[in-house]
Amino acid sequence: MRKVAIIGSGIAGLATSIRLALKDYNVSVFEANSYLGGKLSSIEKEGFTFDTGPSLFTAPENIEALFSLAKKDITNYFTYRDLDESCRYFFANGKKIIAKKNVQAFANEAEKVFGEPADNIKKYLQNSNKAYQNIGELFLDFPLDLSLITKSETYKALFSVKFPYITKSLNSYNESSFKTPEMIQLFNRFATYNGSNPYKAPAMLSMISSLEQSQGTFYPNGGMISIIKALVQLAKEIGVKFHTNSKVEKIETFKNTVTGVLVNGKKYEADIVVSNMDIYYTYKNLLSDNKFAHKVLKQERSSSAFIFYWGIDTTFSELGLHNIFFSEDYKKEFQHIFEESILPDEPTVYVNVTSKFDKNQAPNNSENWFVMVNAPAHNDHNWEEQKEKIKRFIIKQLNKQLNTNLEDHIVVEETLSPLNIQEKTASFMGSLYGTSSNSKMAAFFRQQNRSKHYKNLHFCGGSVHPGGGIPLCFKSAKLVADDIH
Repeated sequence: MRKVAIIGSGIAGLATSIRLALKDYNVSVFEANSYLGGKLSSIEKEGFTFDTGPSLFTAPENIEALFSLAKKDITNYFTYRDLDESCRYFFANGKKIIAKKNVQAFANEAEKVFGEPADNIKKYLQNSNKAYQNIGELFLDFPLDLSLITKSETYKALFSVKFPYITKSLNSYNESSFKTPEMIQLFNRFATYNGSNPYKAPAMLSMISSLEQSQGTFYPNGGMISIIKALVQLAKEIGVKFHTNSKVEKIETFKNTVTGVLVNGKKYEADIVVSNMDIYYTYKNLLSDNKFAHKVLKQERSSSAFIFYWGIDTTFSELGLHNIFFSEDYKKEFQHIFEESILPDEPTVYVNVTSKFDKNQAPNNSENWFVMVNAPAHNDHNWEEQKEKIKRFIIKQLNKQLNTNLEDHIVVEETLSPLNIQEKTASFMGSLYGTSSNSKMAAFFRQQNRSKHYKNLHFCGGSVHPGGGIPLCFKSAKLVADDIH
């Protein structure tokens, strides 16, 4: 059995370990933290349970595929429910809308509330869905190399590319698609799904809305952490070995071929190494390869986040599972994040409340709030100093929208800053998605899943192809496992 060492136990690392173990590889996963899951973990405090990282679950077929490969009944490990709404949106002008999964219902409500013609929304989502099926799936499901030339899907994709997808920013494309500022802002938001700026990112990102609005959102019973628990349980059952508190210090090589990993001063031999670690740190810290580390830095980092975990001693019927409170000046918000590298004065606020579905995640008549604002990547910021400022603004905005005195109801608080994200997950500068997509060619400059310079070294996770977010991390795991085998 060929030995594989996987560095990091994020979604992509776990999924890769399962796929390779099922192909009869001897797989060991090395995790620096005392827990498994990378950015996707959880904390408990005074009766409140919080998912600490990603909070949106889409494309459940990605995790289902792993259990199907293992010939296991996924319901013995993991269950989820289909949601009839994707998100509740609150705008600075006081207007609000619930984005229903049913596109017709969503479009009709937008026409009623904002005056946006329903046909505009239906046409936009039809186009984004078509783009995802014809272009997105090609880009996400295959390595970006010369083998694409031989695939029939490539030619289908080329004929599906619309001129505006290449020439316009997402914001410009949305301005030409909608007549109301609310719908433009709502669909601009999807650039943040890979940590990008809608005023610079290409219109091709419009296809992201297809995943949520056309294909639906879901809730994993037990919270997002249940995804990690299910993957770990399956991996252990098929023979994957886990090593926690095991920080990989170096990827060992001989004549540019990997030979293993150095962990806590001890060498573990391996025929193949897969890094689920941020690609910059992989080159810089584990390979001492400053040349390629510097090359990564030529690409703009994605945004990060500042997160509050609040235990609330009351309930709010106005809120659903996913809630967005938009800033009044969206363009200024992204200027602050990407051009000035500062926390926005008035950020958009995201509130996730899993106790709406899992009552045991908060005491009776209480709610667990995951409250997040987009933030710049860490670069000598004093986040402790910024914390109180951003907290005051969030409370002010939510008090106005929810007609409450939120400060009287916060009974538990924990925080996570971009610096904390960097320290806990080895994500360089705390960037959530590695690099941004703020240029037309950004996606093509991402690190590919197989190293061109070190034999038998592979990469998976959000900082490499095809990108960040749970669905793409699952896809990167498949790309790596298929390439290795």
